[in-house]
Amino acid sequence: MQNRRNFIRKASMMLAGGVVAPQLLTLTSCGGGKKNTSGSGSETAEAVAAKNIGLQLYSLRDMVKDEGIQAVLETVAKMGYKNLETAGYDSGKVYGLPPAEFRKIVTDLGMKCTSAHLGQAYSKEKDAEVMGWWDQAIEAHSELGVKYMIQPWMPVNDETTLDDLKVYCDYFTHVGYKTAAASIAFGYHNHSFEFRKIGDQLIFDFLLDNVSKNHVCFELDVYWCQEGGGNPVAYLKDRPSQFKALHIKDEKEIGASGKMDFKPIFEQMYADNIKDWYVEVEEYTNNDPVASVQQSFDYLDKASYVK
Repeated sequence: MQNRRNFIRKASMMLAGGVVAPQLLTLTSCGGGKKNTSGSGSETAEAVAAKNIGLQLYSLRDMVKDEGIQAVLETVAKMGYKNLETAGYDSGKVYGLPPAEFRKIVTDLGMKCTSAHLGQAYSKEKDAEVMGWWDQAIEAHSELGVKYMIQPWMPVNDETTLDDLKVYCDYFTHVGYKTAAASIAFGYHNHSFEFRKIGDQLIFDFLLDNVSKNHVCFELDVYWCQEGGGNPVAYLKDRPSQFKALHIKDEKEIGASGKMDFKPIFEQMYADNIKDWYVEVEEYTNNDPVASVQQSFDYLDKASYVK
């Protein structure tokens, strides 16, 4: 099973060689296959919990491929998730569906789709091509009705310079101007590599300092931040205006590793008035993504500090 760590390593090699498939940074392919029509809308509504717990659909990427997005969305709704972030955009469609159709399925199941992971590698030589790609993506996600379009990765290797980072900061700012015109916020999602230094500059701090703060927000992945040596609570406290969404993540299922202290993270998130956050599960204790995603929901649903 491919996880995002392997994806990053592979993508970094491809980017270093200048070869990137247009859909690579969407992180998952569109899923087809048979639909699971078990369960009615009324049954789904009964299962929905009061807490506004979100899910990054990358967590169930293999189920998308094997059973199709309809079955995944029905399963997620029955668990009680309310707020979704996609990771399956390609060529104007979301998980292979027209955006309006995907939005209707989500709405009919009592959920909402508020964010999307997607992106493109960038070079000045391909500026027109990349910006054309974003124009189509913005049109699709405007129809989808999301609040955020988040690029979840950028190329960094041992030869990356601060000038290279600045090119990406300017690129992100340019995209942010475009999404703002459609009333969508553009953002960047971190992994652990952003907490390395280039010279005396921490990559993540450089990004935060060199994008347009009015046009680029950040989605803080709290697990990857901590794994990289950062303090997620301190970042939320020190830069409250720049973080608009969070990934609530653990080594595997939420709360299972004992590494993450989620209570102060949630307390600071609420203090910053951040309303959008998404569970992401990348690895699974028993190789059972559905069980792991359910376990993560149950942990947060029972946590007194989660509203």
